[in-house]
Amino acid sequence: MELIELRNIYKTYQLGDITVPVLKGVSLTVARGELVALMGASGSGKSTLMNILGCLDRPTSGEYWLDGEEVSGLSADQRALVRNRKFGFVFQNFNLLPRTSALDNVAMPLSYTAGHLSERQARKQARKVLERVGLVDRLDHEPSQLSGGQQQRVAIARALVNNPPLIFADEPTGNLDSHTSAEVLRIFQELNEQGGITIIIVTHDANVAKHAQQIIRIHDGLIVEDTLGASMEAALGPTAPGGVP
Repeated sequence: MELIELRNIYKTYQLGDITVPVLKGVSLTVARGELVALMGASGSGKSTLMNILGCLDRPTSGEYWLDGEEVSGLSADQRALVRNRKFGFVFQNFNLLPRTSALDNVAMPLSYTAGHLSERQARKQARKVLERVGLVDRLDHEPSQLSGGQQQRVAIARALVNNPPLIFADEPTGNLDSHTSAEVLRIFQELNEQGGITIIIVTHDANVAKHAQQIIRIHDGLIVEDTLGASMEAALGPTAPGGVP
């Protein structure tokens, strides 16, 4: 079942007297429970597309259907409610609060989205997701006391704390070495396979994309490729002519 459907999305920016088209009729679908890689070079429109998918921006025209709701025309406040209810975000630079423990970094979103929880309940929920990403022994550590991989796992736990059906990860391995990147990607795969969470990873790295079930490539504001990733091809096995397993 489709969680996301974009229909003929355009995004144009006005810089003084100059009109700058960035997205030029993007249409795509993402099924519930998929792990998707969104790829594109700098200037391709990849970040703009990510902002629209994450309800951080709205398209100039076109339709964005999210979980059966058309959200392209929502106000900024309405988009914020959608983000709080449905999305988790993971960033390349972690975006953790300094001089704040891992536990409190993870619990922070609950103060905005789960006001009915007591502080004790929020910290219990935060501890649960930190345990899920293997950091139960780092609850009281501040970001400066954690490695890059541990900081990214804290960021993943923070994205999970509201139990969102969809996680956006923007270059989540960009600041990590290859070994740590593999550990982070394994966590995303487990969340996807065992938790059924839909994950969209924005990346320029083909080694990251090969872990995805679907690879979407954008170039010059258009989708130029929308294919099965290597992991899905391996799961389906050899295909006959015409793409039928």
